[in-house]
Formats: sequence, structure tokens, C-alpha cells
Amino acid sequence: MLAQEIIRIKRDGQTLARAHVDNFVTGLVDGSWSEGQAAALAMAMFLKGMSRDETVALTQAMTHSGLVMDWSSAHLNGPILDKHSSGGVGDKVSLMLAPIVAACGGVVPMISGRGLGHTGGTLDKLGSIPGYNATPDVATLHRALQTAGCAIIGQTADLAPADRRLYAIRDVTATVESVPLITASILSKKLAAGLQGLVMDVKVGNGAFAASMDMASTLAESLVQVASGAGLPTRAWITDMNQVLGRTAGNALEVQEAIDFLKGQATEPRQLEVTRRLSAELLVMGGLAANDAEALQKVDQALKSGRGLEQFSRMISALGGPADFVDRPAHYLPVAPVQLTVPAPCSGWVSSMATRDIGLAVVELGGGRRQASDTIDPRVGFTQFVQIGQQVQAGEPLAVVHAAGMAAAELAQRTLQTLIQIGDTPVTLAPVMAHRVTA
Repeated sequence: MLAQEIIRIKRDGQTLARAHVDNFVTGLVDGSWSEGQAAALAMAMFLKGMSRDETVALTQAMTHSGLVMDWSSAHLNGPILDKHSSGGVGDKVSLMLAPIVAACGGVVPMISGRGLGHTGGTLDKLGSIPGYNATPDVATLHRALQTAGCAIIGQTADLAPADRRLYAIRDVTATVESVPLITASILSKKLAAGLQGLVMDVKVGNGAFAASMDMASTLAESLVQVASGAGLPTRAWITDMNQVLGRTAGNALEVQEAIDFLKGQATEPRQLEVTRRLSAELLVMGGLAANDAEALQKVDQALKSGRGLEQFSRMISALGGPADFVDRPAHYLPVAPVQLTVPAPCSGWVSSMATRDIGLAVVELGGGRRQASDTIDPRVGFTQFVQIGQQVQAGEPLAVVHAAGMAAAELAQRTLQTLIQIGDTPVTLAPVMAHRVTA
């Protein structure tokens, strides 16, 4: 079967058979498809679209292009569950959700990624914890899941290797923004993780990949339908990303907020609602609660009792971090030498945020990567964000900059003043949970 003939089929808008898709994925792994050929088919897929069956076939082929995890030898007591976010600014929900679900009887082997563009990466956040090993060997991973019920780790080289090569090609050929290709990329890694249930957090708004509700709905429906077609029960929530989630953005700063959240000390309402609802969704999917009401009650009890915090502490310790990390986070987390308040330029009500640009401001401070080889400064970012709808007086803080030097802090201060808009009249805050998508 010739690569150029498979390209021709999709170029002409026809449907690829499973054998065509399998040939393509095999070629990605063994190198029999050149960069140019893979790029040509990616562009044809981007321009001509893909049917549900084609997307299922691509997802399954990429899933089986490498290791598919089998948890039967790990002796885990609970359903294998996970959550994935399409990316946002200040989105630290994974850090709280994984130990909460573990505290309620689930097992969460969460494969996370580094920051991409303006969005922060969960692995970069955990990288601010001394000793934390995001690439453990199998024995260490199994021990972490046995003792903590959760482990947030990175993608290994042998997990969905076809996706890794295809994504690198898409990244440099302007073919990233394709719903079928995004769907296959996300789900191939989740299927390879051996999950029994998945909840997707699809962000919508000016800080999300999906800027419009139509686009978010299309992506959410694609993820749910294709996952179900590939044998993975999945539900999705579309959630608002028109403002920073929580009150911090920046790696070590978000870890500190997550710990405060698990201690009951940082309950910003929108962040609390997203974490509670997504956690509860997984409990119902895993058979750990009979309905939403019971699941939410169990989530609240895991937080109130401190069991969520305990599972987080066990995960950090099992993966090489300090045993007393949650008791003394300030002792271990790096602190930026310069902290500068961002004063409100006028009085009024916070009416909007340029959320994507705020994420880029974190990158400018050194909290993200311009190139894949860049080193991240875990100390930098923003804290104490105001929320849309909040009334402020001139001179009151909109946020606090954490920077490596005064020049960078002052630039970020001026930038943030232009990115948070203040109006003359009160505004109505949009609900953070827009709607749920099920198979």
C-alpha cells in the first residue's frame, strides 16, 4: 500500500479505510512514512475533515502504536479513572482532583503534559517540588498508586509514540487546530493508560483553545463519541475560561494554592465548583457513588476530613518529594525575589480579562517556554487575582506580580493593568460550568 495513494484518497475527500489508517500509523513509528508524506496526509485530514469512524480508527491505531498499560498486576483496589483538560490559565484542578478521587476510592494514573503556548502544564507545576519524579519506573508507579491512589506523571517514550511524532509534524505545519486530530491525540494517550472512565474538561472563552461555544461543543462531542466508539466511557463538561481560574497563575504559586485548597483555605468559588463537579462525575462513572448528589457529598467529605490532602501528601512522597511537603510547602517551594502589587487604575467593577494574554505574561516572566528547550522559572507568575464582577477602588490590588527582577516585575505590572478591564457598572458573572456532554 503506497503512502501517496493513501494521501490521494484523503486529498480527494474520500473516507480512509482502517487499513489505510493502520498503514499511516505504522509508518509514523517505523519511519516508512517520510516527514513530507506525514505532513501531506495531516494537511489533507485538516482540510477535508474526518468521519467519526476514521477518527476512531486513528485513535485506536495510535493507542496500540506502543505500550498499553495493564494494571492487573498492580493489585489496585478501585476503578481506574482520569480527567483531562483542554488547557487554560491558572487551571490547577488536576492537582486537587486526583487526590480527592483517590480519597473516595478511585485510582487515578494521570498522564499530564508540559505547558503549551499560553497554557500552564501540570508537570511544570509539579516540577517546582524538590525531588518529584514525573517519570517513575513501573514499580515506583505501582507503589504510588497502591499507597496514594493517584500518581500524576508524564508520557513515557513507549506510550502512543505515533501521536508524539504526528503532533510534532502538526505543530510545524499549521494543522494543530483540527478537532478530529486533537481528539485522536488526546484519547490515544488516555486509552493507552488503561482507563475505565474519563471526564474531559473542555475550556471555552478568550483563554481557551476553543474561543466559541460552538467550537467547544464540537470538540466535546467529538471526544465523547470517539472515546465511546473506542471503548472508553467518557463524559465532558464545557467550562468557562474567560478569566483566570482561581487566584494564581504560575507554577510554584499554583502548587501552593492547590495545597491551600485541600486544606480548605483557598475556596475561590469558580475553582471549587469545577473541582467538585468533575471529581463527582468520576465517582459516578466509577461506580463509587450512585448519583451526583451522593458523589458531591463524598467529595465534600474528602475535603473536610483532610483525606484529599493526605492522599496528595502520599503521592508527593511516593514519587520522590519531601514527606513533610504539605506541612511545610513554604520551606520547599521557591520564592521570587520581587513581588509587586498591580494597582487598579480607576474605581469600578472588573468587567473582563484578556485571559490568553495573561497566560502569555506568565511566559514573559519566565514561567513558560518560548522554545521546547527553555528552562522554566517556577517562582514567577501572579497571585491574588481579582474576579470578574468584583468591585474595586482606584489603587486597590488587581493582582500581585512575582518576578525574578524589578524590570520584569514593572513590565508585568503595566501589562496586567491593560489586560484587566474595569467598567462603570456591575456585570453578571457567567456560570463556570456551561453544560455537560454525554454519549
